[in-house]
Amino acid sequence: MTDVYVKVDHLNRLNGSLKQILVEFEDAAKNTDALQDLIGRPDGRSGLRDRTHDFEGGWDDRRNALIDKLRNVQVAIEETCKGWQDFDLELSRNLSLEENAGDTLPTR
Repeated sequence: MTDVYVKVDHLNRLNGSLKQILVEFEDAAKNTDALQDLIGRPDGRSGLRDRTHDFEGGWDDRRNALIDKLRNVQVAIEETCKGWQDFDLELSRNLSLEENAGDTLPTR
């Protein structure tokens, strides 16, 4: 099996990007009414506005499902990063040498 190396820094950046994407998706739902208001009823007709409403209704369900899946991925990545950072910190503390402890280490 081939080893896979992933830098924690890359995972942290991915985590931040996913958080930004989630905010955009959540904000998109709020913009639906604004879009329909901008369209209005040109020439007294509401066809375009109605189609926009229908599209947004279907997209809302898909967007919410996508938000749930993205949030699960984001949380898993965040927990993975925290786990590795905690492990690295604990390992570095355990590997610290006490004063003069280096005198007993083997030399080349």
